[in-house]
Amino acid sequence: MGESLGKIKNPPYINSYLLADSSNLFQNAQPFGVAPGDESHHEEEGDGLGDLHHLQAAVNINRRTSVSAESIKPNKVTTKTIIPKSDQQKAFLQESLKKNFLFKNLQTEQYDDVLNAMNKIKVTKGKWVIEEGDDGDYFYVVDSGEFSAYIRVPATSNDFDNDVTPPASCPKEFKLKNVLDYTKGGSFGELALMYNAPRAASILAKSDSELWSVDRLTFRSILLNHTYNKRNLYDNFLSEVDLLKSLHPSERSKIADALESRSYSPNEVVISQGDTGDAFYFVEQGEADIIKNGEKVGSYKKGDYFGELALLNSAPRAATVKASENQSTAENQLKVVALDAPAFTRLLGPVRDIMARHAETY
Repeated sequence: MGESLGKIKNPPYINSYLLADSSNLFQNAQPFGVAPGDESHHEEEGDGLGDLHHLQAAVNINRRTSVSAESIKPNKVTTKTIIPKSDQQKAFLQESLKKNFLFKNLQTEQYDDVLNAMNKIKVTKGKWVIEEGDDGDYFYVVDSGEFSAYIRVPATSNDFDNDVTPPASCPKEFKLKNVLDYTKGGSFGELALMYNAPRAASILAKSDSELWSVDRLTFRSILLNHTYNKRNLYDNFLSEVDLLKSLHPSERSKIADALESRSYSPNEVVISQGDTGDAFYFVEQGEADIIKNGEKVGSYKKGDYFGELALLNSAPRAATVKASENQSTAENQLKVVALDAPAFTRLLGPVRDIMARHAETY
């Protein structure tokens, strides 16, 4: 009953907001999952988990459900799902997720919201958590127990495991071959959070086990709303930057989508003189000192920008910029938003001449 990925289309507002913020999530995709301590990316053609309903220990895991693209509108899902967890459980989930490609690029607040929404479920020995070909809409982290992943192979190949009985959904002309095992800390099913593509493997509980899970609708809602709020926040900020006032609102929105927020404590260095430039910065809040050859030669405040010289001229950083010792912000931190070099070249074309002329006065 799995739908072809090519047939699934997101509504325009999903593509424009969610995918703008998560386009870099799959650069190092490891679709099948990550066994604890294993950084070799076991590859899967699609993603691998079936339906497992939250809050039900006795659940029909073999249920096959077709899930179409959700109608999620930005800023509509305002109530956050928070499932209480002990400090030990939070630490465990953080450790388990930090190497997973889908989570390592999330912003701190997004990461925390996803972790808070994860729910613990029980699975009995011998249950198929997923079946190959099912639609996937959950991601899982193994809290306890053992699981094995199997793919279908022709029964005539003799390359299958005799000690496992395939689920009823497996065609009779196929057998199962074990390709990966999971224990505590292992994770699988991450692509189900972005796409409802058919599962490309089956997962069997080899013992009574417990899993942490989060569903696609919750995950996408979190990303979508964070992206929507980020765009509004940064678009308002960028509209106040003199350099960018000449840009069309749609051009500023593209820049807002590409910005990355960073914070620095007093006297913490943002860029160092002589280093290779890889990003361009706007000051969002607070103050920064400009240090050249060991001496302070100026400062930056809200709305100022820096770092463009190295990018414009492909030259080393001309000065060091660090957070001022005394900050005016309530958090006592310098806050900047960064635009990496490729985005700088792609998105700031209309104002590069202005920056180049301004650079001549330095």
